[in-house]
Amino acid sequence: MSDTIMDPPTRPVRLGSLDTVFTERPDGSLLARNPEPLGAYPSRLTERLEHWALVAPDRPYLARRDQGGEWRRITYGEAFRQARAIGGALLARGLSAQRPIAILSGNSLEHALLALAALHVGIPFTAISVPYSLVSTDFGKLRHIMGLLEPGLVFADDGALFASAIEAAVPADAELVVVANPVADRACTSFADLLASAPDGVDEAASRVGPETIAKFLFTSGSTGVPKGVINTQRMLCSNQQMIAQSFPFLTDEPPVLVDWTPWNHTFGGNHDFGLILYNGGTLYIDEGKPTPALMGETIRNLREISPTFYLNVPTGFEELVKYLKREPALRETFFARVRMLFYASAALKQHVWDDLDALAMQTVGTTIQKMAGFGATETAPFALICRADCVQAGVVGLPCAGIELKLAPVGDKMEARIRGPNVTPGYWKRPDQTAAAFDEEGFYCLGDAFRWVDPARRELGFAFDGRITEDFKLGTGTWVSVGPLRGRVLAALAPYAKDAVIAGVNCDYLAVLLVPDVTACAEICAGAEQIHDHPELLRLFRDRLAALAAQATGSASRIVRAMILRDPPDVDAGEITDKGSINQRAVLARRAALVEDLYAETPKPHVITLGDIP
Repeated sequence: MSDTIMDPPTRPVRLGSLDTVFTERPDGSLLARNPEPLGAYPSRLTERLEHWALVAPDRPYLARRDQGGEWRRITYGEAFRQARAIGGALLARGLSAQRPIAILSGNSLEHALLALAALHVGIPFTAISVPYSLVSTDFGKLRHIMGLLEPGLVFADDGALFASAIEAAVPADAELVVVANPVADRACTSFADLLASAPDGVDEAASRVGPETIAKFLFTSGSTGVPKGVINTQRMLCSNQQMIAQSFPFLTDEPPVLVDWTPWNHTFGGNHDFGLILYNGGTLYIDEGKPTPALMGETIRNLREISPTFYLNVPTGFEELVKYLKREPALRETFFARVRMLFYASAALKQHVWDDLDALAMQTVGTTIQKMAGFGATETAPFALICRADCVQAGVVGLPCAGIELKLAPVGDKMEARIRGPNVTPGYWKRPDQTAAAFDEEGFYCLGDAFRWVDPARRELGFAFDGRITEDFKLGTGTWVSVGPLRGRVLAALAPYAKDAVIAGVNCDYLAVLLVPDVTACAEICAGAEQIHDHPELLRLFRDRLAALAAQATGSASRIVRAMILRDPPDVDAGEITDKGSINQRAVLARRAALVEDLYAETPKPHVITLGDIP
């Protein structure tokens, strides 16, 4: 009898080629390029809207629940007619790149129609992160964006909900358009008035829109400074969708169906997900849930009714989803019925979540589902690198897709990743200094991320993330600390009880870490205690796991000596969370300097986890 352990079968899915040509250069840099030519793509993204409105006018394109909980659907034919009407209204107002459109609201049908209209007639728009209006208390980032854009029209679906933000930051000379609840003491135009407009001049305006036309601005705060306006051209959006289609040709086999919550102010939701539906003639069900214990119930309600063919989420979203899949057989049947791929982004999928997804799929449909991850940035529209199907694992970023040139350039003892291609931004709006600093002498966009080989002996497996160039630091001994990989090891050791980790130790003798707890998971240990940062059982669990990790350390740059569980979560207003939802390491350390002092105090306080003698 054979002792061979067979891998479980995976539902068939058609994927593109990841053949790669590597070129080593005398200056120590490395070029990686996919030799497959990038196929033809449209000059304007709404050429695809015109196409589907002609060949499949009655196919559902966008759907969102109404106030009664019923799905309100818009077909391709209806979307094109309504976008043309709104486009006529926008042209009549003389809007332009110098007087663009600012959208305050989250994902909605009206938001989508306004964006499609703007794309069609060549008027730039920006979707602004909703927390800048509804979570922020000082509206600093919103004011900055409004000052940079000088918008001619501002849209809010609910005027009353955004009234404080509008009063604080929206210029008095900008027209305000609302769907409902006009703002008191402020002239407002009804969105219905835009829909009732005649499409005068729309076809002529659309004919002038080309690859260089600015489609939108996406604002990213990154890890430092105020939000930057990343210029997104029509070429960026269209070429990137062709890259996605060639990487995932199964999307062209049948119209994709997405149930998606990812916000359209972010490149993942607003470019990648929204665009692939339009490009491939699919249907997007707008999910008003979020991957949090409080809001995940809405996502589950949607997934009980709609079977996606392609499901995209952040790792925490999959973690929450698994909890429901485990206890609801009917949900498992609906979710796994026709899904071809599970795609995650922004962080690594924890191994226990991966294993649970495989087990649940096998139990339900007799196969696992292909999981996939890749790498991109707001400046790359975002799709750039994709993992091989047989090498999807934590930290792997993959290989260049068709049309992308990747350069790894030596920076100190690391290799910085740089990208060139038709999907790369021409720069930052009204900031030539930031634009010049973002590109090297060959026109490659500098990501600020370091990559390394997954396996130097098997280059075909591609590259793995090796930390942020700007996050890495030196200990007082002069030893470099590679923050990204170390953070990954800490989170793997503490799964599922820690959501993130901030590594401290700049110019110090040893490493310490501030831990962001997963409140739901920790509550199981703490039996519902209100305070978990100093709960004895949780401190003991973290200490034991970090001690086991420290035993594997190879030196001071990989050994955690002290740790602390944060009482208060990272604050978006304080810049501790980036636009991607990730931890801003430097901002957390600066804002919580007193806690860092506690970590390095000669006599540690009771809530500080100590892991051995100080070096």
